[in-house]
Amino acid sequence: MQTEIIFAGFGGQGALFVGQVLAFAAMDAGYEVTWMPSYGPEMRGGTANCTVVISDEEIGSPTVKNPTASVVMNLPSLDKFEPRVVPGGVLIVNSSLVNRDPVRSDITWLMIPAQEIAETIGPRRLLNMVMLGALLDKLPILNLADLNAALEAHMPERHKKFLKSNIEALKLGTSFSRGELHIQKETTTPLEQTETLAPTSV
Repeated sequence: MQTEIIFAGFGGQGALFVGQVLAFAAMDAGYEVTWMPSYGPEMRGGTANCTVVISDEEIGSPTVKNPTASVVMNLPSLDKFEPRVVPGGVLIVNSSLVNRDPVRSDITWLMIPAQEIAETIGPRRLLNMVMLGALLDKLPILNLADLNAALEAHMPERHKKFLKSNIEALKLGTSFSRGELHIQKETTTPLEQTETLAPTSV
């Protein structure tokens, strides 16, 4: 069995890091894994995505055109990757920065206010872990214990102070996906939505 996931967003939203965490967790669980990053014109403020391939057999190529799942953190990423998800696949969308629902009816998709959820426990940059937690509920390739262990084992020592909040963000994302957590997304005007984008791309 092989599973391919694309994580995509603005530079600075943690799309590459969250892919690394999933890749480490799968590797530690005994799977064959590849992680391939892709950068836009700028690392921070531009676009960034990565592809994670997880398999119980040798992986032929790390590049993927039609992934099993996509986790998209902004509207340009939704526009780009929604059409690519395989029928029957999974799409997790950050509704904090995306003002439309997916249009496809042949996939499982979830709109999650990841930024607002992250801010209940810490900085908004935790939104990537919130979205990973939601993905694991819709696509249970690993469990939260696997991800928690990977964070503890592979997070740089200087960032270990953020370990607890990252673990909590994963848990909250899973809870939201299961309908166990309800949070009110702020209603904004189009101008205010534009202003909201700026801090996450600085």
